Amino acid sequence: MSTEPDDASATTDEPTAAAAEDSPIEPASDGLDLARAAARAAGRGPGGSAKKSYAGGGGSFKSRARGRARYSGAHPDDRDPQELGPMLERLVVNRGWEMDLRVQGVFGRWAELVGAEVADHCTPEGLEDAKLVVRTDSTAWATQLRLLAPAIVRRLNEELGHGTVVHIEVLGPHGPSWKKGLRSSGGRGPRDTYG
Repeated sequence: MSTEPDDASATTDEPTAAAAEDSPIEPASDGLDLARAAARAAGRGPGGSAKKSYAGGGGSFKSRARGRARYSGAHPDDRDPQELGPMLERLVVNRGWEMDLRVQGVFGRWAELVGAEVADHCTPEGLEDAKLVVRTDSTAWATQLRLLAPAIVRRLNEELGHGTVVHIEVLGPHGPSWKKGLRSSGGRGPRDTYG
């Protein structure tokens, strides 16, 4: 005697209507459909129109879905590797170092601007409030430089711009210090020009 059922429909693996209502797949797919519809309505989904706002240069854009995130495009922008020259120029302008660099450039070419013989005996020490301070190695060269001051002022203003240098203060050589020890008293000191 056979124990198998005669009805073929009873042996199929199809879920019954009661089992389909209890399945967790249906509510999940309904939720997914609702999320897709909301995304399409907001313009973020695959079926919606792409709402991208272009920012900066060169094809970078911000996606509204990711907030302020930026993506590199096909064109160069600020986040690409930059050449050193333009970056340094931007830094100098932003920090206000243009005049300082021009002054240091002039100090570096001092021999070219005033002549090799004069440069051998005097060095610039600073430029402040349109006054150039120059130190000489002897009192004779200090006198000579005072006579050359108008020509040097004219040449420096050609390099730095009109009115940058108005006056040259010429300092003589540093004399030796006769101060000995921790304490000293004022006095007349030695009488020599040291130059």
